[in-house]
Amino acid sequence: MLSHHITVGHVSHPTKGWPRFSWTVLAFIGCVALGLFAYRFLLESRLQEQQRSGAKRLEFFTLTLDAVLTRHEVLPGVLGLERQLSAVLESPDDSTRNAANLFLQAAAAKAQVSAAYLIDDSGITLAASNWNQKTSFVGRDYGFRPYFLDALDGRLGRFYGVGVTSGEAGYFLATQIRTLRGASGVMAVKVTLEGFEEAMRQSGETVLLADQEGVVFLSSAPEWKYRALGPLSESVRERFRQTRQYGDAPLQPISDRKEALSPFGTVALTRGGTTRDYSVINHPIGPLGWQMILLMDPQEAHRAALTGALVVTLSGGLVLALAVQWDLRRRRRSERRAAEARLHAAHAELEGRIAQRTLALSDANAQLERKVAELKSAEAIVRETQDKAVQAGKLAVLGQLSAGMSHELNQPLTALLTLSGNGAKLLGKGRISEAQENLALISEVAARMGRTITQLKAFARKAPTSAQRVDVANAVSQAAMLVEPRREELRATIDQHDVPPELWVKADETRLAQVLVNLLRNGLDEVARQETRHVAVSAERAGPRVILRVRDSGPGIAPDVQPHLFEPFFTTKPAGEGLGLGLALSLGIVESMGGRLRAHSTPSGAEFSIELEAA
Repeated sequence: MLSHHITVGHVSHPTKGWPRFSWTVLAFIGCVALGLFAYRFLLESRLQEQQRSGAKRLEFFTLTLDAVLTRHEVLPGVLGLERQLSAVLESPDDSTRNAANLFLQAAAAKAQVSAAYLIDDSGITLAASNWNQKTSFVGRDYGFRPYFLDALDGRLGRFYGVGVTSGEAGYFLATQIRTLRGASGVMAVKVTLEGFEEAMRQSGETVLLADQEGVVFLSSAPEWKYRALGPLSESVRERFRQTRQYGDAPLQPISDRKEALSPFGTVALTRGGTTRDYSVINHPIGPLGWQMILLMDPQEAHRAALTGALVVTLSGGLVLALAVQWDLRRRRRSERRAAEARLHAAHAELEGRIAQRTLALSDANAQLERKVAELKSAEAIVRETQDKAVQAGKLAVLGQLSAGMSHELNQPLTALLTLSGNGAKLLGKGRISEAQENLALISEVAARMGRTITQLKAFARKAPTSAQRVDVANAVSQAAMLVEPRREELRATIDQHDVPPELWVKADETRLAQVLVNLLRNGLDEVARQETRHVAVSAERAGPRVILRVRDSGPGIAPDVQPHLFEPFFTTKPAGEGLGLGLALSLGIVESMGGRLRAHSTPSGAEFSIELEAA
């Protein structure tokens, strides 16, 4: 391997990069500031343009309404010149009333007004164009209406309000008339403004028409009709109640603000459940102090200004990016030429170093191959040593069990001698059935001895390690049989009930049995001095693994013993009772089968767990 590194290329320095970063930040701030300035400028321009355009549109509405109002102002005076009306004022009988009614009916239809009617000087209607309708004005008292009072004073009466009789709103015009005999009265016409209001709605604009007190009586937005531009005083409300100008309308303020709408400004109004800001333009109209109001949504101006500001900001950013790109390309060309020169020099130096290092690498590879061969040889020795240690462990266990095995075999042999002698005597006495029973017992005892000897031979056999499908319950049963003499000697119990049948693992059957024998033997040794001598074996499936547990009722594992438990030649038994290789060999066997062996204390003793792959 090379011991030196050659760096080719430009090396950046933080002190040189900081000014460039600073210029980038300043340029970004400049673009943002340019965008803000453009937004303010464009917004002001858009709002001014919106005001100018709105003023022109509002002027059109004003001229249109003014034409509608003034067109009928001479009509009451012209109608008052007719002799039918003078006749009914001088002699109000049925014949003159009928003639006046028919004349007014024809005149109203000709002039396209809502109603035309004649009122005497006491305020009672004598004749009307709607004389034959349910809402006829004939006989009605309108002496409280302002237009009647103005006409009696010699002025042209002008008034807008809700009809007392019909309930329909309209614009009222009235003038005083006098006959040659000195009788006087008032001629009035009612002009509906519904056509103009419908035109307001069809225009798509938000237009309001309010009287001199600020009550909206025409509106392109129906929800704002008969609403006040600002709070009304109690005296004004009393006058409205007396003249019944707007009927029973509550005349609530159109806005939550305490002051009236400013002629030029903004106001927040709620329409259709949505509250938004409107720009207000006001224009006076007519002799009654009316005002035409146009409400415009400034959001369109804001959106247009924002779009323009974004275009200006992005344009500035694009120009800046092009300038930066040009500068970067210039710098890159200069750096590339310098880097090429350094690269040529480094290439020449590198070729020399490669030639020097190639020989060193060849020597290192040769040494590595020798070390690999030595390592393989050492691994073979370790495996052979481990196999010998395992076999020695099994023979050591067999040696420890030899006394128990001799007792295990002597008992059946004694039983065979006794049974065979009894059988011979029974045959001599002709007791055939009892002799057959003795022979059956002899066969069972012999089979038992055969199984014991087979298990010992299998356990002691030195065979190569091979992973196969092993029945856990069978392995536990074999191990329990091998430690049976020791269990019987201690009068202990080995519980295998928690080992389910048909539970299989991938392992070497003989070596797994050896591990279980070591664990059971250790468990029995631990409970030897306890009043309760109990060892339990359990097994369970945990996903793709199988866990075997061996628990004892001994004193448990001391904390100072736990770290050294699986070390070779470490033992807590008295001298002469163990070499301390059982757990170390067991750990090696379990790990060679791809498993894990662990130990820990429980409140009732020690527990060893073997985890293997399920088969």
